[in-house]
Amino acid sequence: MDEPTLGTAFECPVDEFIGEWWVVHTKARQEKALATDLATHGIGHFLPLVKAKRKQRRRVFHVELPLFPSYLFLCGGDEERYAVIGSRRAANILPVVDQEGLKKELRQVFRLMISEQPVDLYPGLQRGKRCRVISGPLVGLEGTVLRRRGVCRVYVGVEVLGQSAELEIDPALLEVID
Repeated sequence: MDEPTLGTAFECPVDEFIGEWWVVHTKARQEKALATDLATHGIGHFLPLVKAKRKQRRRVFHVELPLFPSYLFLCGGDEERYAVIGSRRAANILPVVDQEGLKKELRQVFRLMISEQPVDLYPGLQRGKRCRVISGPLVGLEGTVLRRRGVCRVYVGVEVLGQSAELEIDPALLEVID
């Protein structure tokens, strides 16, 4: 099957909007809600989403997750930025110095999205890496990634006692500790 080209039915959102691009750092898990708000108001934006499987109580769900958690791309001026700030879903709006460079990168991300190739949403969470839980009831807990494929398992241990425990956790709740 031929690869779709930009400019056909797969028009890249980056090319649809005129104006300056900004990077919006959203509050936790607010990317999709903010994108919906912006679409409702006709404000240009780009939220790259990828398909993923999530397992919950022996059931598998297909979901779309942000490729860049907590980030969304906004096109517009002062009025559009004020609308984002007024939504109370954004933590910060970052200026983009290299507008053409960002557009080129976003076009590549768009091509990745429409290719439907598998994408690793958490490449930093590799086996053996130290991590910390950043959200939920276990916030602050630190451990080591044991396995990533299928289910993410984290090892938490007390080395002095030679005891440990493993838990399954959503990789979206983890950050890598340097």
